[in-house]
Amino acid sequence: MSEVIPEVQHEFWRPPVMHEVAAVNPGMVDVCVGCSTEFMVGSRFCHVCGVARGTQVQNGYFIQLLEFLHVVEFQDLKHWLGLGTASLIAFLTGVFCFLSAILVGAISTIRNFEDFQVVQYWRMEWLLAAIVAFVAGVLLKRTPAEK
Repeated sequence: MSEVIPEVQHEFWRPPVMHEVAAVNPGMVDVCVGCSTEFMVGSRFCHVCGVARGTQVQNGYFIQLLEFLHVVEFQDLKHWLGLGTASLIAFLTGVFCFLSAILVGAISTIRNFEDFQVVQYWRMEWLLAAIVAFVAGVLLKRTPAEK
């Protein structure tokens, strides 16, 4: 079997040789900027997501947004509001439609009476969609089983 790989050292009792001793930092443990896991000792890449050790965050705002969305998890929001999945989706849709009705007036420019009527029509449509979503959330809400 040793003829297959002739240049391999067969001394298994020796400890492994560290070629890059300077790569190991005896201080604080390095953490990956991509997934926030600890690097393995002597590794140059993260074993979870593959990000190179020592890379800088390119877009910090996006990472902060993802961390905020991690705090507001869907299951925690369901438990906090006491809603089921379908009613929570309907509730969030209603909130989105209500905010859209408010933003339509803030974004659009009104120059004459026709523009004003169009903006009011759009607001009515968004508010009707919000009402429908809220009613659907109420109808889809499950009543808790009595003990």
